[in-house]
Amino acid sequence: MPLTDKFGRAITDLRISITDRCNYKCVYCRTGNEGALYGDLPFSDYLRMARVLVGMGITKIRLTGGEPLLRKGVVEFVHNLAQLRTPNGNGCGDPVDIALTTNGHLLADLAQPLKNAGLIRVTVSMDAVDPDRFTRITRVPNGYDHVLAGIRAARRAGLWPLKVNCVLMRGFNEDQIIPFGMFAREEGVTVRFIEFMPLEEDRTWSPATVVTLDEILARMGEYRPLVEIPHARSETARRYRFDDGVGEIGIIAPVSHPFCGHCSRIRITSDGKIRTCLFSVWDHDLHAQMRRGVSDEELADFIRGVVQKKEERHHIGEPDFVPASRTMVHIGG
Repeated sequence: MPLTDKFGRAITDLRISITDRCNYKCVYCRTGNEGALYGDLPFSDYLRMARVLVGMGITKIRLTGGEPLLRKGVVEFVHNLAQLRTPNGNGCGDPVDIALTTNGHLLADLAQPLKNAGLIRVTVSMDAVDPDRFTRITRVPNGYDHVLAGIRAARRAGLWPLKVNCVLMRGFNEDQIIPFGMFAREEGVTVRFIEFMPLEEDRTWSPATVVTLDEILARMGEYRPLVEIPHARSETARRYRFDDGVGEIGIIAPVSHPFCGHCSRIRITSDGKIRTCLFSVWDHDLHAQMRRGVSDEELADFIRGVVQKKEERHHIGEPDFVPASRTMVHIGG
């Protein structure tokens, strides 16, 4: 039976964090004082989790972190994931859509090997197209050139569609909206702006820091008119194309325009916990079940029980909002 929650939402997308280590210290994410808190599992454990979940109806797997390209063996892991097949009733099965989110710093050398291993597409996190501003945000010198080289290498390798994610913070980088529109057109990538969410380590988020979807559209409209592109209900981003057909942007607006009603995702953290929502206040220890020596069928039963506890929605900005039990770098994007 397909994996569904108690609200009737089909769960088809899995995000696996393969490390909570990161070589960047982005100001909207990390204090810069804490490193990895939870550790990594052997790839064979993540592979077993993925295999069970694909057998339950997962069709898309995205590898995240931390920074996933810090893990030695990630190319071989992608190759092993690419061998998984979703059940389709005809005995052969369909391949899984495998994607990866990275800060891009190490991507230039790995883009082609990852493509050869079976990676379909990649998303690069990049919060400024100005090198000095980029350094201020990441607190890593000379990172901009590495990331730009990684984006271009991914494009040459055919990792497509190639998306560049920018988290906007008021008073910090909202002046990058139009430069990113120009970047999308010049580099042939899809730029996606993400509203700032309360998932940072120093817990300084407030509604005033959020640059909303409506503001982004208004600012980009000062550069060129946008035309909305139809999108699937489960897509997180609202998509737009420039009026002349050159360049695409997306806006992920969980704060001002929540999309919880069509959420199709669950996450596995680097230490093997299932999270049913970014803003969950608890984890469900899948790896502990594996350590107990349970069968794949028992793992599947455990997963079904967890999915039935998936939250209906988040409560960002509401009086009863409780911050997530982990911050983003320790959940996986």
